[in-house]
Parts: sequence; C-alpha cells; structure tokens
Amino acid sequence: YLPLNGELVLAAGAGFTAFDGSWDPGCDSGGTVRFADAEHREWFDPTLWQDVLPSGEPKPRGPIFSVDEERVPCRYDDVIFQPETSFRVNTDSSQPVIHLRSISVMGQELNTPASWAGYLGGPSAPLQFHGNGTLQVTGTGCPDKSGCACGNTLDGPRICAALLRASGRPCPEPACQSPLQPLGHCCGVCGATINLDFTPDFDLQKYQDRLVQELLSQPKYAGVQMAMSKVHKAQTFLGILSRSSTPLIQIVLIDDRAGVQAGTAAEQLAADIMENVAQHGEALGISSGKMEVATGSTASGQVGSHPVSRITAGTVMGLLFSLLFLGGILFLYRRGKLRLPALRQPQPWERLEDPASPAPAGDKGFDNPMFSVEPPGADLGEETPKDLQVFYLNPLYDASETET
Repeated sequence: YLPLNGELVLAAGAGFTAFDGSWDPGCDSGGTVRFADAEHREWFDPTLWQDVLPSGEPKPRGPIFSVDEERVPCRYDDVIFQPETSFRVNTDSSQPVIHLRSISVMGQELNTPASWAGYLGGPSAPLQFHGNGTLQVTGTGCPDKSGCACGNTLDGPRICAALLRASGRPCPEPACQSPLQPLGHCCGVCGATINLDFTPDFDLQKYQDRLVQELLSQPKYAGVQMAMSKVHKAQTFLGILSRSSTPLIQIVLIDDRAGVQAGTAAEQLAADIMENVAQHGEALGISSGKMEVATGSTASGQVGSHPVSRITAGTVMGLLFSLLFLGGILFLYRRGKLRLPALRQPQPWERLEDPASPAPAGDKGFDNPMFSVEPPGADLGEETPKDLQVFYLNPLYDASETET
C-alpha cells in the first residue's frame, strides 16, 4: 500500500495502471493519466491562494478585495493546506525568512515555533517545501488594532511576475488617462485612493465595518469594491527617496463602470468617505486624509485633502520654508556673502531741504555759495599781510535799500 504522504518515482517512459480488482486487461486499452507539474508551484503566486473563513470554507465574493501583495499569505496570516491532498511549493523569496502565524498541513495545525520545527525535521516537509526561503511559524497575530503591514513588499516584483505570467498577458490598458498605482498592487486602476493619517485610537477592522455598513452597502454603490490595509509609504525630500517610511491607511476603490464612466462610482464613494472623515475623523482616530481619483473622463490628481487638526499641513510647511529662507539670508549675511542695501527712509522735514553738493575727494569741508566772491585787489599768488584788513562783499546785501 502506498501511504498518503508517499512518493511514487517512475523512470522515463514508464507507466502504471490501477484497478479495484474487477478490471479485466482485455476489456479496453485503458486511458492516459497526466500529472501536473508540481515543480512550478510558487509560494508568491497569488493565483494559488484563496481567502477562507475561520471555519475553513472559502470566503464568498463580496465588496472587499485585497491588493496583489496581500493575496499571498502575510506575516500574521494562517495558512491551510487541505487535508488528504498532496502539494509541492517553491519558497524562493527575496527575504530570508517568511513569517506566518500558523500552518495547517496534513490535518494538523502547527501554531508554535517548536511544533513547526518538529514538522520540518520529519520526512514530509522536504518533499512539500523547497527553495531558498525559510518558513517560520510565530504563533502570534497582529498586536496593533490599527492594523499591520503585510510584509510582502520585498517580494512585490516576484508576485507581479507570477500574476502576469499566469494571466499570459501584460497589465490591461485602463480606461482612464493616468491610472492610479496603489501601493502593493501590480497594475494601474481607475477609481480612487485615499491615504489616511491615523492616531493610536484608530481601529482598522471597526472602521472598515463602519464604511461597509454605512456607505458601501448603499444601492448606488453596487459594483464598487474596496481594499483597506496599513501600508508603509517611502518618504521623499526634494524628489529623493529616504530610507525611512511613514505608516498610513490606504483605501483603494474600484468599480465595474466602463468607458467614460469608469471610476465615477468609486470617485463618489471616496468623496463621501472624505466628508465623513472631515466630520467624524477625530472621534475615529483619523488625523487627516488625502484623496486621488482617476476616471474615464479625467486624469489622476489630488482632489481633496481634509485635515482634522486646526493647523493644516500647508500652513506648517509654509512656516518652515519661511524660517529656512530667513535663516539662510541671516547665515549668508553673517558670513559676508550677502550685503543688504541701506533702506533709510528720509524724514518729512528732511525732504524739504536741498541735498548738499558732494565734496571733493580730498577735502573734508563744504563750499558756501554765499562767500564765494573774491575780495577786491587780492592776489591769489601772494600772502595777505597780517595787518591788512580784508573785506568781503555780501551779494545779498543792497546798500540802496538802507538809505533813508
């Protein structure tokens, strides 16, 4: 008897048959059995995974979907391989360790590091898992009520390559002019994206349930799908990417509209969400939100930003740039690299006076136009004796006016 976890190895060109005891070799020639190529099953292929309910049943299709990176098991997910099934999966990864909460295989749930290490040391694990990536079971879920990032960002290119290879074609051409590119998604989409800045009071699951019950379930939003998760967005300064990243809540909205109507229903839902954020964001643990849309009739762009706090981000940035600008001017002035012009404003009484004539370069005094008449008989070339009286004519004095 061949055990359930056994392996049948055939030589090239060999074959075999199986029967229940009533088979007669002379009845027919039999049929051809084809075995699937188990060597090309990849862990980071989104088409091989399916979301299931806690009971293990497949989750029905609904308005909630996942971006492509989150269609592969994330670091706090439970992975289930159906019992009494065989599989062989390649765990090649761009990260050395693939973290999971638990793995159920061959009918047993392994949810502790010790139990998983014991299974890896058995005879089945080497036949089922191969590749350079190491699976590690932690047994712990996401500790943050605001959600946890999936952790598959490093393997994003691998996920997209497997997804496009399975579809046999590149990303489809969206109906909008400039499609949106959500974080963690392989292809551009038409619709809307919302980025939320949150506080420690934010609860991801409660907020998602609130949006589904109050907005997404409305008849006018039939055909609209929503993906919500925490992501880490790389920070940029003057167009240069930084090593640090900022956590935020990303909401992706798409719809089933076509042509010029593509993305219009998602845009309307995004506007309602932004209005809800403006009214109740502080109570929900949301500090601000930014929306971008791309529909069949418009290009993508920032449509609105609703900060909940009284001081907007624009005001803060404006003050920072003003302080940096003034600080730069002061620094250059102190270093002597910058000379400031004199901006002395003349007083009102000074404006009525005539400006004085500029003095010669070598003379410290000023010429008096009232005493510029040469004395009579004076010889400029000779010295004036000390006892000689010198008289000067006053051009403003008229002797005839004094006569009586």
